[in-house]
Amino acid sequence: MVKLRVPCHPTISYRPIRPSDLDILEKIHGDLFPIRYEFEFFHNVVNGRGIVSWGAVDHSRPNAQSDELIGFVTARIISANESEIEDLLSFDLSKTDQKLVYILTLGVIDSYRNMGVASSLVHEVIKYASSYQSCRAVYLHVISYNNPAIHFYKKMSFQCLRRLYNFYFINGQHYDSYLFVYYVNGGRSPCSPLELVTLLVTYAKSGLKSMAAKIWRNEEKKISKWPKWEESGCLLPTVQNKRIISPEGSRYQFV
Repeated sequence: MVKLRVPCHPTISYRPIRPSDLDILEKIHGDLFPIRYEFEFFHNVVNGRGIVSWGAVDHSRPNAQSDELIGFVTARIISANESEIEDLLSFDLSKTDQKLVYILTLGVIDSYRNMGVASSLVHEVIKYASSYQSCRAVYLHVISYNNPAIHFYKKMSFQCLRRLYNFYFINGQHYDSYLFVYYVNGGRSPCSPLELVTLLVTYAKSGLKSMAAKIWRNEEKKISKWPKWEESGCLLPTVQNKRIISPEGSRYQFV
């Protein structure tokens, strides 16, 4: 486990991960996660091959350590209509260019935890996703027993939308996963049953109001066609009904 002495007044900043971060990035992953990642993964991260990433560094640390990673986040962009959460999105299926950002890994070394580093790294991802108008959400998986991570993402306003059974297979054992989503650029989940009922009730009320207004207008028109006869006080039509026969002679209407 990477343990460092934190300066009294750390000066933390965030930057893209670079090839020079390869060794420390691989070491921190090995210390923090039960899953072992292939070397190709780290190679793709540091070279930006299909993966976007940000690292946290503390410039107040001495010597060369001032630019050494103390935290990181990695993510990749995927097409929305090819993702596993397509059914959890409400978007125009005719637009094939809509994207999602999937967070692959997020970690902070022990000495720098509870200092807002992880939150800032996730904000970098959200800011990045929001900068693309075609992006609709940021999402990720959390192993079911990682309660601190579950609490963290809920605090970050991610929505826990699904439990995936036996999602992980680690050291010969299956573990469930929770799916968390953060919507951006107008992205949202499909209507819930309650929202659907609310929409139907609203639509019905609107329809009834429109129908009532139409009936009232028709009644006003009828009344205007039956002016009061000055002498007898009876109501007489101002225009007589006429029958129009269609050329086929089978239909007619009155006007």
